[in-house]
Amino acid sequence: MKKSNSFYGYSLILAFFMLFLAARSQLITDFYNKSCPNLLTIVRTQVQNAIKVETRMAASLLRLHFHDCFVNGCDGSILLDGSDGEKFALPNLNSVRGFEVVDNIKSSVESACPGVVSCADLLAIAARDSVLLSGGPTWKVLLGRRDALVANQSGANTSLPSPFDNLGNITLKFANVGLNVTDVVSLSGGHTIGQARCAVFSNRLYNFSGPGIPDSTLDTNMLSDLQNVCPVNGDGNKTAFLDRNSTDLFDNHYFQNLVNQKGLLSSDQILFSSDEAKTTTQSLVQSYSTNPSRFSADFLNSMIKMGNISPLTGSNGEIRKNCRVVNS
Repeated sequence: MKKSNSFYGYSLILAFFMLFLAARSQLITDFYNKSCPNLLTIVRTQVQNAIKVETRMAASLLRLHFHDCFVNGCDGSILLDGSDGEKFALPNLNSVRGFEVVDNIKSSVESACPGVVSCADLLAIAARDSVLLSGGPTWKVLLGRRDALVANQSGANTSLPSPFDNLGNITLKFANVGLNVTDVVSLSGGHTIGQARCAVFSNRLYNFSGPGIPDSTLDTNMLSDLQNVCPVNGDGNKTAFLDRNSTDLFDNHYFQNLVNQKGLLSSDQILFSSDEAKTTTQSLVQSYSTNPSRFSADFLNSMIKMGNISPLTGSNGEIRKNCRVVNS
């Protein structure tokens, strides 16, 4: 039985329409070139001002993008207020920060281009600028994300890598969002800047493998220093630098520390010292420790991959006017 020409015509139109939708759903670097031509300059200025006030803010903005993308994709959901929001999930509570800086960025962008640029895209741009302004590599940020209408607190509790996770669990959480072992190691290199609270590493300092026995993979001089910062029953919110002796510069020194047993978090040091690392991550840590160009190249590629995790595009989601609340 012959199909009519109209059937083939309809099929062709449908095929073109599906291709159009696929193209529309892909992120592109020049998404706002016409609708908000000064966007990148506005964001860069705000990030620069924030880092001048507090150097640590670079790491905080980078981490916001990371923690956003791992839960339901890069959709700005981490920015939503509310007791059921992601910012109040256990991995984020008293930990993620920089929301006021995002507010300032959004306000400046809204003044220039009202209702055009998503909060999710602002996080992606701010993360790139934070790395660059800390001495790290740069890349062209893919844009066109839209903002989520809901947060996912339970997803944040289960999906985000934890400083207490073993290497297998960390690798699995990365794999669940389409990232591989190279991404695990290169993105962990984001810890070349920033600080961590005693609450997330003091377990290594005292009774790690038995009463009074600290983590044997922690350098003894560093152990002593950290015990002074984080005494038993001390303030869990006190902080130490993630990258000892290269605190605010985005470089490969973090990996040199891992090779020398000076990683701060357990989840950092296991990339080099754990039994599982010997066949998975150790060789890459070793390579990055001596080859900063390779680390920079892999890091920016992994950031682009991470930024492309399940974005909302087209007519999905919305462009929030205020990053903290959905539009009314």
